Amino acid sequence: MLVLLPPSETKSDGGAGAPLDLADLAMPQLTAVRDKLVTELIELSKDPDAARKALALGKGADAEIARNAALRTSPTRPALERYTGVLYDALNAKSFTKAQREKAYARLGIGSALFGAVRAGDPIPAYRLSGGSKLPGLPTLSALWRDTLPEALAAEAAGDLVIDLRSGTYQQLGRVPGALTANVLTEHPDGSRTVVSHFNKHHKGLLARALVLTRAEPTNVSGVARVAEKAGLRTEIASPTELLILT
Repeated sequence: MLVLLPPSETKSDGGAGAPLDLADLAMPQLTAVRDKLVTELIELSKDPDAARKALALGKGADAEIARNAALRTSPTRPALERYTGVLYDALNAKSFTKAQREKAYARLGIGSALFGAVRAGDPIPAYRLSGGSKLPGLPTLSALWRDTLPEALAAEAAGDLVIDLRSGTYQQLGRVPGALTANVLTEHPDGSRTVVSHFNKHHKGLLARALVLTRAEPTNVSGVARVAEKAGLRTEIASPTELLILT
């Protein structure tokens, strides 16, 4: 299976890896667009005011702009360690054994506005580019990725089940037909249900962790539901391609 996670705005600094080499990343079909975006972000960082406007950053975001300026020279670390935040806290990759980390590298992919998508073990630098950003002189990110990303993701899945936990913005960059999605709902005493916002990421992180650690190889939504239930999540199957997580 291939579990696709969303990226996060927050990222760890530093790393022990060599500077970015696009040839080291999974899905080489995406290299040309990756290179174009990296080059554009570096160029954009030379004009801090323009960078703040294009990336919707505040006046105190000089560190974010500096990250982009150093995209080709700063150290890298595995994507699984680069992204931080609520979902990644719940995934808790720091607790993985060596064998579990290898399973995470084999099973997890992460969406990215800059790279399209990467494998969890791909070495990447810290950067700032959101899925809804529009860089000067370039088409929208959706337009840039739509011709290559869906095909690359389908090839990476190689016919296995895809569990797409990306947010809508990142799904729009490259959809995977037939992928299973998961939605988190709060069930109230009167039986009504509402969409969860903050805890959506937390529960998706728990689901991703369960899918990394399981010995099972789910092939459909029922199999994913069983893995989730064993991990303590309450689920409901909404359709052959949609799993509900109830809180």
